[in-house]
Amino acid sequence: MKFLQPRTMPAWALAAVVVNSLITVTGAAVRVTGSGLGCPTWPRCTPDSYLPAPHAEISMVNTAIEFGNRLLTFLVLAVALGCLLVAMRQRPRRPGLVKLAWLQPIGCAVQGLWGGLVVHTLLNPVTVSVHFLLSIAMTAGAWVLYVRAKESDGPAERLVHRDILRLGHVLVAAVAVLLVAGVVVTGTGPHSGDSLASRFPFDIETVARLHADIVYVVIGLSFALLFALHVTDAPRTARRAAVALLAVELSQGFIGYLQYFMGVPALLVGLHVFGSTLVWIFTLRLVTSMRTRLPSPADDAPEAETYVSVGGERSATPPPA
Repeated sequence: MKFLQPRTMPAWALAAVVVNSLITVTGAAVRVTGSGLGCPTWPRCTPDSYLPAPHAEISMVNTAIEFGNRLLTFLVLAVALGCLLVAMRQRPRRPGLVKLAWLQPIGCAVQGLWGGLVVHTLLNPVTVSVHFLLSIAMTAGAWVLYVRAKESDGPAERLVHRDILRLGHVLVAAVAVLLVAGVVVTGTGPHSGDSLASRFPFDIETVARLHADIVYVVIGLSFALLFALHVTDAPRTARRAAVALLAVELSQGFIGYLQYFMGVPALLVGLHVFGSTLVWIFTLRLVTSMRTRLPSPADDAPEAETYVSVGGERSATPPPA
């Protein structure tokens, strides 16, 4: 089967990034439409059926929305298993790639079980928040798998000054904190997914201001990184990735302020979750564009002194010390 050939590994990994992002966004749609308990039991949709069925507590529209999100899990699992199968068919076998590929089906199983916990706890904001963060972690794992699938197994090399790469790692950590702060704001706000769901006992203005402060830190770090990449004449791939990230962050910040001043309408909340996912992916894209791996001895590759970026660009000189 051509679609399971070893050369399709990057495509499968990129598909994993897409489907994990998709289920994150559709999960937000479930919450903002009040469909969180559209299927009030797990693993069944209703106490008597695995399929959507009318029940007194909620409309069939909400049930269909929640059930659709559950069905999407099977697509995520299919792509995860495809990643694993293609990784295991690599010749010679690449143990690092196989380990990364295993994270996808394992993560999918954990997500499914955790989804059951979300339902059984009646959408407790802690379990809902962790559900989102698990999807974010799986997206990160899929992105790393995508990058590694396009590289060799040689030693890792930076394409920028070591302090710039460290700044990139700080940025990843800051964005991760921003996502955690975001789920706290969401868990405090009005969109709980169902009238039975509880909320975090925090003041919404306080957590929203804290979230905004972290946004300023992230944008500041992103701008500093963009500036450093330009003044050091870093690879064009990295500079373009930094510009793209800053543009996504500014767009996301605009949506965030707009939803706050408009009273947190459901549509803007969904767009904000989509934007959060993009910020995470573009941050990972930027950091992975600042390093690469040299060809391994087993590869039929160019000379050892050639440095190849993830984006395919080459630099004939080593990175500055």
